[in-house]
Amino acid sequence: METASQPLAVTVAITRRADPSRNAEMLAWVRAGATLAEDFPGFLGVGWVRPVLGSTEWHMLYRFADAEALHAWEESPQRQWWLSSAQGMVEHTRVERRTGIEGWFDPPREHTVSDLTPPAAPPPRWKQAVTIWLGFFPVSLLATVTLGHLIEGQNAVVRTLLMTLCLTPVMAYLVLPQVTKMLQWWLQGQPPPWRR
Repeated sequence: METASQPLAVTVAITRRADPSRNAEMLAWVRAGATLAEDFPGFLGVGWVRPVLGSTEWHMLYRFADAEALHAWEESPQRQWWLSSAQGMVEHTRVERRTGIEGWFDPPREHTVSDLTPPAAPPPRWKQAVTIWLGFFPVSLLATVTLGHLIEGQNAVVRTLLMTLCLTPVMAYLVLPQVTKMLQWWLQGQPPPWRR
Protein backbone atom coordinates (compact mmCIF):
# COMPACT_ATOMS: atom_id res chain seq x y z
CA MET A 1 0.00 0.00 0.00
CA GLU A 2 1.28 3.46 -0.87
CA THR A 3 2.16 5.78 1.98
CA ALA A 4 2.73 9.52 1.99
CA SER A 5 6.43 9.02 2.73
CA GLN A 6 7.10 6.93 -0.39
CA PRO A 7 8.53 9.00 -3.22
CA LEU A 8 6.78 8.63 -6.54
CA ALA A 9 8.71 7.97 -9.72
CA VAL A 10 8.39 10.80 -12.22
CA THR A 11 8.07 10.38 -15.97
CA VAL A 12 8.74 13.35 -18.25
CA ALA A 13 7.27 13.38 -21.76
CA ILE A 14 8.81 15.84 -24.19
CA THR A 15 7.91 16.59 -27.79
CA ARG A 16 10.71 17.99 -29.91
CA ARG A 17 10.77 19.01 -33.56
CA ALA A 18 13.70 18.53 -35.91
CA ASP A 19 14.25 18.73 -39.66
CA PRO A 20 13.84 15.19 -41.09
CA SER A 21 16.89 15.78 -43.30
CA ARG A 22 18.99 15.86 -40.11
CA ASN A 23 17.83 12.43 -38.97
CA ALA A 24 21.33 11.01 -38.39
CA GLU A 25 22.33 14.02 -36.27
CA MET A 26 19.10 13.78 -34.28
CA LEU A 27 19.62 10.08 -33.59
CA ALA A 28 23.16 10.77 -32.36
CA TRP A 29 21.93 13.64 -30.19
CA VAL A 30 19.13 11.55 -28.62
CA ARG A 31 21.56 8.70 -27.85
CA ALA A 32 24.07 11.11 -26.32
CA GLY A 33 21.40 12.49 -23.98
CA ALA A 34 20.35 8.97 -22.94
CA THR A 35 23.96 8.05 -22.20
CA LEU A 36 24.44 11.14 -20.06
CA ALA A 37 21.21 10.57 -18.10
CA GLU A 38 22.09 6.92 -17.36
CA ASP A 39 24.92 8.05 -15.05
CA PHE A 40 22.58 9.97 -12.71
CA PRO A 41 21.31 8.45 -9.46
CA GLY A 42 17.63 7.54 -9.66
CA PHE A 43 17.60 7.16 -13.45
CA LEU A 44 15.02 4.50 -14.43
CA GLY A 45 14.98 4.64 -18.21
CA VAL A 46 14.57 6.61 -21.41
CA GLY A 47 12.80 6.06 -24.71
CA TRP A 48 11.84 7.91 -27.85
CA VAL A 49 9.57 7.38 -30.82
CA ARG A 50 8.53 9.17 -34.00
CA PRO A 51 4.89 9.00 -35.15
CA VAL A 52 5.87 8.08 -38.72
CA LEU A 53 9.05 7.83 -40.76
CA GLY A 54 10.09 11.29 -41.89
CA SER A 55 8.08 13.07 -39.18
CA THR A 56 9.42 16.29 -37.75
CA GLU A 57 8.25 15.29 -34.26
CA TRP A 58 10.19 13.17 -31.77
CA HIS A 59 8.37 12.06 -28.61
CA MET A 60 10.77 11.35 -25.77
CA LEU A 61 10.22 9.91 -22.31
CA TYR A 62 12.60 9.68 -19.41
CA ARG A 63 11.92 8.44 -15.90
CA PHE A 64 13.55 9.05 -12.53
CA ALA A 65 12.92 7.46 -9.14
CA ASP A 66 11.65 10.71 -7.59
CA ALA A 67 11.35 14.47 -8.12
CA GLU A 68 14.70 15.11 -6.41
CA ALA A 69 16.58 12.78 -8.77
CA LEU A 70 14.80 14.33 -11.75
CA HIS A 71 15.73 17.83 -10.57
CA ALA A 72 19.39 16.82 -10.25
CA TRP A 73 19.40 15.67 -13.90
CA GLU A 74 17.42 18.63 -15.22
CA GLU A 75 19.67 21.18 -13.52
CA SER A 76 22.93 19.39 -14.26
CA PRO A 77 25.73 20.96 -16.35
CA GLN A 78 25.74 17.77 -18.44
CA ARG A 79 22.11 18.26 -19.48
CA GLN A 80 22.62 21.97 -20.11
CA TRP A 81 25.56 21.16 -22.39
CA TRP A 82 23.55 18.47 -24.16
CA LEU A 83 20.58 20.79 -24.77
CA SER A 84 22.81 23.60 -25.99
CA SER A 85 24.50 21.24 -28.46
CA ALA A 86 21.19 20.99 -30.38
CA GLN A 87 20.57 24.72 -30.78
CA GLY A 88 19.49 25.42 -34.32
CA MET A 89 18.59 21.78 -34.90
CA VAL A 90 15.92 20.97 -32.30
CA GLU A 91 12.83 22.90 -31.22
CA HIS A 92 11.37 21.98 -27.81
CA THR A 93 7.58 22.21 -28.05
CA ARG A 94 5.96 20.39 -25.13
CA VAL A 95 6.86 19.03 -21.69
CA GLU A 96 4.63 17.03 -19.31
CA ARG A 97 5.49 15.44 -15.96
CA ARG A 98 3.54 12.48 -14.59
CA THR A 99 3.73 10.27 -11.53
CA GLY A 100 2.29 6.77 -11.25
CA ILE A 101 -0.37 5.86 -13.84
CA GLU A 102 -2.30 9.14 -13.59
CA GLY A 103 -1.18 10.21 -17.07
CA TRP A 104 -3.65 7.71 -18.54
CA PHE A 105 -6.50 9.53 -16.83
CA ASP A 106 -5.62 13.16 -17.51
CA PRO A 107 -7.27 14.99 -20.37
CA PRO A 108 -4.76 15.74 -23.13
CA ARG A 109 -3.11 19.14 -22.79
CA GLU A 110 -0.44 21.07 -24.59
CA HIS A 111 2.30 22.85 -22.66
CA THR A 112 5.24 24.92 -23.63
CA VAL A 113 8.57 24.32 -21.92
CA SER A 114 8.16 27.47 -19.85
CA ASP A 115 4.63 26.59 -18.70
CA LEU A 116 4.98 25.88 -14.99
CA THR A 117 1.28 25.70 -14.14
CA PRO A 118 0.72 22.71 -11.85
CA PRO A 119 -1.34 19.92 -13.44
CA ALA A 120 -4.90 19.23 -12.35
CA ALA A 121 -5.27 16.72 -9.53
CA PRO A 122 -5.59 13.14 -10.79
CA PRO A 123 -8.81 11.21 -10.21
CA PRO A 124 -9.08 9.16 -7.00
CA ARG A 125 -7.30 5.79 -7.15
CA TRP A 126 -10.55 3.87 -6.82
CA LYS A 127 -11.90 5.55 -9.97
CA GLN A 128 -8.68 4.74 -11.79
CA ALA A 129 -8.97 1.09 -10.68
CA VAL A 130 -12.62 0.86 -11.81
CA THR A 131 -11.73 2.38 -15.18
CA ILE A 132 -8.86 -0.06 -15.73
CA TRP A 133 -11.13 -2.98 -14.78
CA LEU A 134 -13.89 -1.79 -17.15
CA GLY A 135 -11.39 -1.94 -19.99
CA PHE A 136 -9.47 -5.01 -18.91
CA PHE A 137 -12.34 -7.39 -18.15
CA PRO A 138 -13.89 -7.52 -21.65
CA VAL A 139 -10.47 -7.59 -23.36
CA SER A 140 -9.29 -10.39 -21.07
CA LEU A 141 -12.52 -12.34 -21.56
CA LEU A 142 -12.33 -11.95 -25.34
CA ALA A 143 -8.68 -13.07 -25.39
CA THR A 144 -9.44 -16.07 -23.19
CA VAL A 145 -12.36 -17.17 -25.37
CA THR A 146 -10.63 -16.61 -28.71
CA LEU A 147 -6.98 -17.42 -27.94
CA GLY A 148 -7.20 -19.57 -24.82
CA HIS A 149 -7.56 -22.85 -26.72
CA LEU A 150 -4.34 -22.13 -28.65
CA ILE A 151 -2.23 -22.04 -25.48
CA GLU A 152 -4.18 -24.32 -23.15
CA GLY A 153 -1.48 -27.01 -23.21
CA GLN A 154 1.21 -24.61 -21.92
CA ASN A 155 2.09 -24.21 -18.26
CA ALA A 156 0.60 -21.30 -16.30
CA VAL A 157 3.72 -19.10 -16.56
CA VAL A 158 3.90 -19.38 -20.36
CA ARG A 159 0.12 -18.83 -20.74
CA THR A 160 0.24 -15.76 -18.51
CA LEU A 161 3.33 -14.42 -20.28
CA LEU A 162 1.74 -14.79 -23.73
CA MET A 163 -1.57 -13.29 -22.66
CA THR A 164 0.00 -10.29 -20.93
CA LEU A 165 2.36 -9.69 -23.88
CA CYS A 166 -0.70 -9.55 -26.15
CA LEU A 167 -3.06 -7.67 -23.86
CA THR A 168 -0.76 -4.97 -22.44
CA PRO A 169 -0.26 -3.04 -25.71
CA VAL A 170 -3.94 -3.49 -26.61
CA MET A 171 -4.92 -2.02 -23.24
CA ALA A 172 -2.34 0.77 -23.23
CA TYR A 173 -2.79 1.98 -26.81
CA LEU A 174 -6.35 1.08 -27.78
CA VAL A 175 -8.71 0.23 -24.95
CA LEU A 176 -7.65 2.39 -22.01
CA PRO A 177 -7.45 5.66 -24.00
CA GLN A 178 -10.99 5.03 -25.31
CA VAL A 179 -12.43 4.04 -21.92
CA THR A 180 -10.86 7.05 -20.18
CA LYS A 181 -12.09 9.35 -22.95
CA MET A 182 -15.66 8.05 -22.53
CA LEU A 183 -15.49 8.31 -18.73
CA GLN A 184 -13.55 11.59 -18.50
CA TRP A 185 -16.57 13.39 -17.07
CA TRP A 186 -16.86 10.80 -14.26
CA LEU A 187 -13.10 10.68 -13.58
CA GLN A 188 -13.01 14.47 -13.21
CA GLY A 189 -16.16 14.62 -11.08
CA GLN A 190 -18.28 16.44 -13.68
CA PRO A 191 -21.90 15.83 -14.62
CA PRO A 192 -22.44 13.36 -17.48
CA PRO A 193 -22.64 14.86 -20.99
CA TRP A 194 -26.35 14.02 -21.31
CA ARG A 195 -27.13 16.19 -18.22
CA ARG A 196 -25.27 19.31 -19.29
